[in-house]
Amino acid sequence: MNEITLTSQGVIVSEGRPIEARRPLMFLSAQVKLASDCTLRSYFKLIENYPLLSELNPFFAASLEQYRKSPAGGCQDPSLEDLLLTKTIEMVGFPGKPRLEIYHSLYGRQGADLYEIKDFPLENLLDMPLRLGKLKHVVFGDKVDLFEFDTVFTLFELIDAILWELSFHGTLLACEIRR
Repeated sequence: MNEITLTSQGVIVSEGRPIEARRPLMFLSAQVKLASDCTLRSYFKLIENYPLLSELNPFFAASLEQYRKSPAGGCQDPSLEDLLLTKTIEMVGFPGKPRLEIYHSLYGRQGADLYEIKDFPLENLLDMPLRLGKLKHVVFGDKVDLFEFDTVFTLFELIDAILWELSFHGTLLACEIRR
């Protein structure tokens, strides 16, 4: 599997060289590594540096607008140490017809505790360090005997998973407005 690195400035580096802004799609299936100083802001810079990537999902417009309205720095929540992207494979449906579900989650992390990011304003998360976590394997809902494995994330998984989690920001406000 080809390996790329996402820098803190949102630049994709392949074989030691930045890739051209017009050519990101060929790297969607590549294994992505994050530079140690990557933050959630690096993710948004990635989309700004490679605008073609914003066409992968209709939620980008709203998230980018919210990002651009945020302060240029100092956007950290003191109750979190970093943001952690995880991958879960869950076998469900027993008894009955078993099936396999694969999904990603982005959490705020403090020590061993994980928190859903929808409970934090985006402007408090942008400068939080971004980390890639492990694969969690859940068998038929047994979350007590959870297995964890080292895994890889593709560029597409990184982009799509983070945006999916960010799409829930503002949901509570939207519900309040409808009442």
